[in-house]
Amino acid sequence: MDIEKIRSLFPITKEAIYLNSASKAPLSTLVQDRLQTYLKAESNPVGGKAFHRNEIRVLLSRLLGGLPEEYALVTSTGVGMGIVAQGMDFKKGDNIVIPEREHWNNSFPWLQLEKKGVEIRFAKINADNSIDPEAIQKLIDYKTRVVAIAAVRFNSGFRPNLSVIGKIAHEKGALFVVDVAQAAGMIPIDIEIDQIDVMAGCGFKWLLGMHGTGFLYVNKKASKMIDSVLPGMFAADTLYDKFSCYDDSRKYETGTIAYSLFSAWSAGLELILDVGVKQIYEKALENTDLLIDGLNEKGYKIVTPIRKREERTAIVHFSTGSLESANTLYQKFNAEKVLVTLQGINIRVSPNFFNMKEEIRVFLDLA
Repeated sequence: MDIEKIRSLFPITKEAIYLNSASKAPLSTLVQDRLQTYLKAESNPVGGKAFHRNEIRVLLSRLLGGLPEEYALVTSTGVGMGIVAQGMDFKKGDNIVIPEREHWNNSFPWLQLEKKGVEIRFAKINADNSIDPEAIQKLIDYKTRVVAIAAVRFNSGFRPNLSVIGKIAHEKGALFVVDVAQAAGMIPIDIEIDQIDVMAGCGFKWLLGMHGTGFLYVNKKASKMIDSVLPGMFAADTLYDKFSCYDDSRKYETGTIAYSLFSAWSAGLELILDVGVKQIYEKALENTDLLIDGLNEKGYKIVTPIRKREERTAIVHFSTGSLESANTLYQKFNAEKVLVTLQGINIRVSPNFFNMKEEIRVFLDLA
């Protein structure tokens, strides 16, 4: 991985130290150029359409597994999760198991189902913010329809063991639904090994796209259990006066989406495939090795579970002890153009593969 070449693709690296990829990806020149190419084509559309939906599906399937037609193009993680929650035929007495304190995109769509008599069961997280599969397993019974979890937790950076939890869900006949917003493009994901039935994600974080891009993956088995919610012209064969729904994930698509954003996003996905997720993940662990050692030396409480290396990601949370001290430190970082996220009394640091060790050391010197 030629770090200088990669950094040249991200203009932000010349202006600031960007340690905030868990919030959003900085725009690369590749994505900017692809966007401009689309706009030029739209300004002179003699050559036909500037974007074809299947281009993104193919790239996603190469990156995450599955078949292109098992991916629906949606505008966000929340939209994808909402389609699943509303598309299943839940009955009174059914239950859904999720860990407590999940991101709202993986709690609100399920909690809304309580008005239908669906029980939402929250698995307890450990004191160190990790999650034991056993905590989920003890809540599952034969009325559990869905087990849903984030592949990487936004508020701690913890990486649960998806394959173990997926197996537990399947043993009781439940669908395994995964929010990959903070995972796709940063950690290796394999839908077969991880036993994922459904996953939803967004393009604007580790997948190097922009807001307004996302996807919903549904495998063949799960597709039979999840109905189309808002079918538009791209969800079925275009026959007059007849609805002949596709028998794959395309049935979850509605009408026109922001093709300009999706076209630009393809350049970000191509870059990830070129660099390789394995290499990106190895770089993430190298970066967090430095962060964890440095923050420990300074006496900060690390909120992220760090006991097991395989549970770590590119995200590290640490506590300053109070709202006032957290805000003071956050403002200090901003003044020096070191970009991170403030979450209450915690600060979230999330470097990516374009960051250098020297930048981590500058961050630690300021902390």
